[in-house]
Amino acid sequence: MSNVQKRKLGSAGLEVSPIGLGCMGMSEFYGRHSDAESLQTLKRATELGVHFWDTSDIYGPYTNELLLGRYFSQQLNDREKIVLASKFGIMRSDSGDFIGLNGRPEYVKQACDASLKRLGVETIDLYYQHRIDPKVPIEETVGAMSDLVTAGKVRFLGLSEAGADTLKRANAVHPISALQSEYSLWSRDLENSVIPTCEELGIGLVAYSPLGRGFLTGQIKSRDDFESDDWRLSNPRFDQHNFGKNLQVVERVHQLAQEKECTPAQLALAWVLAKGQHFVPIPGTRNAARLKENAESVQVQLSEQELHDIDELFPADLAQGTRYPEAMMQMLDA
Repeated sequence: MSNVQKRKLGSAGLEVSPIGLGCMGMSEFYGRHSDAESLQTLKRATELGVHFWDTSDIYGPYTNELLLGRYFSQQLNDREKIVLASKFGIMRSDSGDFIGLNGRPEYVKQACDASLKRLGVETIDLYYQHRIDPKVPIEETVGAMSDLVTAGKVRFLGLSEAGADTLKRANAVHPISALQSEYSLWSRDLENSVIPTCEELGIGLVAYSPLGRGFLTGQIKSRDDFESDDWRLSNPRFDQHNFGKNLQVVERVHQLAQEKECTPAQLALAWVLAKGQHFVPIPGTRNAARLKENAESVQVQLSEQELHDIDELFPADLAQGTRYPEAMMQMLDA
């Protein structure tokens, strides 16, 4: 993928590889993990041209940023190749308990300094507010984020799971280069108002969970495939009631992938790429082989007719169950 043309996120000059790498699962939420394997996968990402890496201070908490910092300390020449994204705004205790949201200006700067230290870098290329704090006007939060750009600690700004009105208000304070939100064949909520707003304002879309938290790959056949501490067991789309119904979604992806002579994962990623020239999926993986499979999705080309047919097969209300448990759904600005 290293020779594939980069994609622009926003109008302020940020360019990234067309496929990114979500690093969250290297440290938490999806069962057992190995730092040694993850470090090897990160190195493979640089070789494959997957140069857009995504982390957050809450992954671990904190340990995912530390893992990337460890990588950069070992591979000194790789930092300049990578567009590094991190996030702030969801607070967790050292033991991992979720405390709440924080978009206060003073916290923005404290969180950024802490992330820079853990990552061992001087600048974060793309800094997101992870969730919108309803108690703090977005203008105040983005104003503090803008100060980080002026100080040279951050290059570009982003928001995660922000609604259309919030995007407009934020972009009026400082250009927002990217919105990171869940978007995939079974999560198409953004298409009504958020994506049109991004297009109007020139904001790129970074699609997280573009493989439906691994479900669209076809590798998950049963709830028994999850380890006991896998977060997905508490997700409504994976519960006993909805799991079997959602397997039918996977079967549709599998059939289309066979016709295109690609894997289900590659088809799902190719669909995201085809939906907009400023759309960039960031599938997460700890495995170098999966990383290569994901990177090669850029070679899967979908015609306008194929895109139309896929859209018809995967309507916005196809998936059974909400994207998150109720308490987490309440944190989504959209």
